Amino acid sequence: MYSHAFSILFVTFLVLTLAVRFWLASRHIRHVLAHRSAVPPEFAEKIPLAAHQKAADYTIARTKFGMLGMVVNAAVLVAFTLLGGLQWLSVEVYKLAGPGMGYQIGLLVAYAAISGLVDLPFDYYKQFGLEQRFGFNKMSRGLFFADMLKGVALGAVIGLPLVWVVLTLMDKSGALWWLYAWLVWSGFQLLMMVLFPTVIAPLFNKFTPLADESLKSRIEGLMQRVGFASKGLFVMDGSKRSAHGNAYFSGFGANKRIVFFDTLLSRLAPQEIEAVLAHELGHFKLKHIVKRIGMLFAISLAFLALLGWLKNQLWFYTGLGVDPLLLPGASNDAMALLLFALALPVFTFLLGPLTSLSSRKHEFEADAFAAKHTDPRDLVSALVKMYEDNASTLTPDPLHSAFYDSHPPASVRIRQLNLALQ
Repeated sequence: MYSHAFSILFVTFLVLTLAVRFWLASRHIRHVLAHRSAVPPEFAEKIPLAAHQKAADYTIARTKFGMLGMVVNAAVLVAFTLLGGLQWLSVEVYKLAGPGMGYQIGLLVAYAAISGLVDLPFDYYKQFGLEQRFGFNKMSRGLFFADMLKGVALGAVIGLPLVWVVLTLMDKSGALWWLYAWLVWSGFQLLMMVLFPTVIAPLFNKFTPLADESLKSRIEGLMQRVGFASKGLFVMDGSKRSAHGNAYFSGFGANKRIVFFDTLLSRLAPQEIEAVLAHELGHFKLKHIVKRIGMLFAISLAFLALLGWLKNQLWFYTGLGVDPLLLPGASNDAMALLLFALALPVFTFLLGPLTSLSSRKHEFEADAFAAKHTDPRDLVSALVKMYEDNASTLTPDPLHSAFYDSHPPASVRIRQLNLALQ
């Protein structure tokens, strides 16, 4: 009875989520298309009509492509769960590996391989179809596949030991395994923050110290004013993959470093770069990073506790198309992880606006911080250039933006900055 009810609940939420996502995407397309013919008045003197229309066309194309991805992902999800895909896969892996840790890790690896093959044509088209059509792709096919292979190798080297530890804890550490697994996962996340800037990121991009002494002096002055210590200023060769530009800081504790895309440096004036960096430093000084990490850890603890209960409920497996009793001697822990990872987004999608709301609040606060330590007009002009260069639409559908966008719409964000000038 519980199994049947859970299946119905899963399908209900899946259909509801898909319907809402399609409705939001359709609204977004109609809204962007309705405003395609004219640049919003507040940008009329800054953004050419051709650039505005390119952003509209790019947004519409990406949204339509995303709608196709929604259908395929929903079909794959149903195939893996209710249509018995994971059940079949578990039996086949069990035949090859037998009971034990080899079966469990083999099941996760087999699922990841199949999912990767499903995603590959979409990733390829996005890079060499969509991005190339609008002039953003700078990546060769060789680099695309090299990145993919590096990602797979890195996932194996880092991910498999972590999976082994978590599965061992699930099997050996009793009813509170989820608490111990959370401690391991939290430590792993903090370790990755330390290793990413100096070990992982250089596997994919080249980082060189900022050579422009005038710009370097300006930035160091800003960091001194706001009390930020960094391990260095670096330029990343983002132009070998994309024409999109950005800046960020990475690392943790004493390992923090500031990174600029070379595409950003080539487009913005020194005072605009300083203003963009002031915004990023605002996230650090206002403890947004710590708050986000704390929220991530709290949510992960709650979800792992939920999984700790669900993994002992037979209806959780059978309601999602899996009969764990078919595999004598084999642990169901890996299957529990898989089913939980597949089902969770279906039940939590409608909570998305809460996450977006928090993120947008932080963006406003970081903008205000930048306006306090640099000229707000410099951040406004930098944002206008970045919206234009990245073909970010100036007229998103408000409801779609509330669900998906971590940053406020351009018009709202710039209006707030202009208030700082008054």
